[in-house]
Amino acid sequence: MSGVSISGLRREYGTAIAVDRVDLEIGRGEFVALLGPSGCGKTTTLRCLAGLEVPTRGEISIGGVTVFSGGSSVFVPPEKRKIGMVFQSYALWPHMTVRGNVGYPLKLAGVDRRALASRVDEVLERVHLRDKADRMATALSGGQQQRVALARATVSRPRVMLFDEPLSNLDAKLRLSMRNQIRELHDEFGTTSVYVTHDQEEAIALADRVVVMNAGRIEQAGTPQELYTRPSTAFVADFMGFQNLLRARVLQTLDGELRVGIDGTPVQLSVADRSGRWTEGAELTLAFRSGHVRVRPGSPDDRAPGGGAERIAGRIRRATYGGGSMRLLVEVGNTSIRAHVDESEFSRFSDDDLRAQRAVSLEISADQIVPLPPGDLPLSTEAILQLPAPDPSTI
Repeated sequence: MSGVSISGLRREYGTAIAVDRVDLEIGRGEFVALLGPSGCGKTTTLRCLAGLEVPTRGEISIGGVTVFSGGSSVFVPPEKRKIGMVFQSYALWPHMTVRGNVGYPLKLAGVDRRALASRVDEVLERVHLRDKADRMATALSGGQQQRVALARATVSRPRVMLFDEPLSNLDAKLRLSMRNQIRELHDEFGTTSVYVTHDQEEAIALADRVVVMNAGRIEQAGTPQELYTRPSTAFVADFMGFQNLLRARVLQTLDGELRVGIDGTPVQLSVADRSGRWTEGAELTLAFRSGHVRVRPGSPDDRAPGGGAERIAGRIRRATYGGGSMRLLVEVGNTSIRAHVDESEFSRFSDDDLRAQRAVSLEISADQIVPLPPGDLPLSTEAILQLPAPDPSTI
């Protein structure tokens, strides 16, 4: 069991900077996920921690022992860092059986034959592969091969377990099963785990703490709940599944609340905020999930007045059945808002209410909207505003 400390980590490839001044403390027994898109630096960070990459500068320690220091010219090779690593590609030896693959690290370490066999049997039992011990490893299914790789990484009882997108080659059902198994083994052995993924659902389900990376730097780190409910930037909000990111401007600051106008629309909204960071006239980004938008048929003027969230008039631009819900893209002025209607709510709508060009009323509660700094919006949000409206006859 061990903690990890990364300080001022930088990795350059010529003029390209893959990792830029990363500082990260990982507690003993903690499970941390490095999350981000391709090219964000998460895998390079992991490979530097494993010793598979030599950083340009910075320091890394495992269990209080320095394994890399640019200033002191320290570099401990991977095989002496007492780590286990599970790769995306399984990386099994095709000429060996399951038992041979799993026991190989112990053989290299000089463990005697009897102890080796006992530990291999123990770990194969834990990953439910004891009955496959004498089969050739590459003759197994993808999920079974990944369990062999997991057993091989844990058999030597490493101080730190590293995972480089180990589930991306598996189908959805196998990913869920392996995800549960990885977390169970982490809890059982009490190791420190660092897990690289681009899948926010995977990161949330597995990790005690999620570190979102962007352009070689840490964008935000926090518990899954913190990142899921209160992202700190538009990039994090987009990556954590906030489907709506809209430019806005503060019209009025009130006690614990902002009155804002959404760019390109006549819409004004109230937004809960107790930070005190915003002033009148300030630009900001509003982030909220499609599931937090309540949809009602007809325009607000067609409905009887009532309490609750403010109502926004819109017109359906696109409606897509998503299996248990209807996903909507709704035009509001010169912008678009994503919403969805759960299957349990279908009875409130007629057959024509959720078709393109139909008027709808949207309601968004002030406490479901996250105000963020005004940085660049993700490409996906910008691009969707430029899509041509569909021909209603084709919907």
